[in-house]
Amino acid sequence: MPVSKTSALPLGYTPSLKKVMYYNNLKKKRQILTQEVLKQKDMYSPLEQFSIISLIPIHFGNFYFSFTNSSLIMLIATGLFLSYFNFVTTNGGRLIPGYKQSLMELLFEFISNLIEEQIGKQGKRFFPLIFTIFSFILICNLIGMIPYSFTVTSHLVITFGLSVSIFIGVTIVGFQKHGLHFFSFLLPPGAPLILAPLLVVLELVSYSFRAISLGVRLFANMMAGHTLVKILAGFGWTMMSVGGIMYAVSLIPMGIVFALTGLELGVACLQAYVFTILTCIYLNDAIHLH
Repeated sequence: MPVSKTSALPLGYTPSLKKVMYYNNLKKKRQILTQEVLKQKDMYSPLEQFSIISLIPIHFGNFYFSFTNSSLIMLIATGLFLSYFNFVTTNGGRLIPGYKQSLMELLFEFISNLIEEQIGKQGKRFFPLIFTIFSFILICNLIGMIPYSFTVTSHLVITFGLSVSIFIGVTIVGFQKHGLHFFSFLLPPGAPLILAPLLVVLELVSYSFRAISLGVRLFANMMAGHTLVKILAGFGWTMMSVGGIMYAVSLIPMGIVFALTGLELGVACLQAYVFTILTCIYLNDAIHLH
């Protein structure tokens, strides 16, 4: 049935005053409901903090190489670390180190001991690689804890790129060290030959998944933690905005947010350590096999 655009009534129908008021109220409620739905669509999402924003658009045909906020944070992280390292090691450093130099020496000693424990003396030549990986991930994680910044390691493309690069490098090291004998890594020593086909397939799948698990672990932990903090912070802020008794109740989620922020700082350091120690373990397997 055709409906009038002005009064939301059927054409050719003469209504009573009550019915006119009813239809007009119904139309207003519909408009209010539509506006509320549009507002909800425009609400800030906790996942919006992970959005990639193009700062300097660069493209050649269908290929895009834009300088994004992710690129900016990685550049800042690299620049901060190199500047700090250059500052504390100028002219070979001081004989009696200050707290800034002591921090760098502590980091240096930590990575050196980690390599010694996990790989042995043959792993010393990989110190620059391990030191760079740990420092880069740690600084990117800590920068991501700053409000309104960007967490580089919360993107799978970054962490997966790191893990795949390390996986390929470790595999190359294995073949350089052992040649084709590196394939013996796929068959555990002492295993029955009758189970060899099954074990080789299982070991190959397990070895290949290292390239995925190493990056996914870092990505999932950083993204999940930041999302949870954002959700609870938004929930607490909404309760505070209501006022009244809800303002007092909002202290509970806000307290949890502060506790989770401290936990996230620990997770940021822990995930850098986990990523680094797994890299050392993979290098140890490539150098010493089983």
